[in-house]
Amino acid sequence: MDYIKAFLIGGMICALAQVLLDRTRLMPGRVMVLLVVSGCILGFAGVYEPFARWAGAGASVPLLGFGNTLWKGVKEGIEKEGLLGIFKGGLTASSAGICGALVFGYLSSLVFQPKLKE
Repeated sequence: MDYIKAFLIGGMICALAQVLLDRTRLMPGRVMVLLVVSGCILGFAGVYEPFARWAGAGASVPLLGFGNTLWKGVKEGIEKEGLLGIFKGGLTASSAGICGALVFGYLSSLVFQPKLKE
């Protein structure tokens, strides 16, 4: 049942992003930024963490979850290092995911031949 719930919640988040892309003039990059910032704001408000515990990977894997991870890192960084934690905390908390995206993106570009759009 947890898999079904995660699939449905993640699907609804992705469907919402697709509706924004289809029905508005927002570019994909702006929709991605909107999702990350929304995750940060919901994390700051204390709403996202209980939702993520209930929804599982369906809420923690999409970009909303990345924004929440950034917020948690900034919050922890401020508690530990003060003002400097604002800049270091988010990257420290999400460094494994960022590193994985870079490494696997690079490996994919070696295996497949990327083509530029004309």
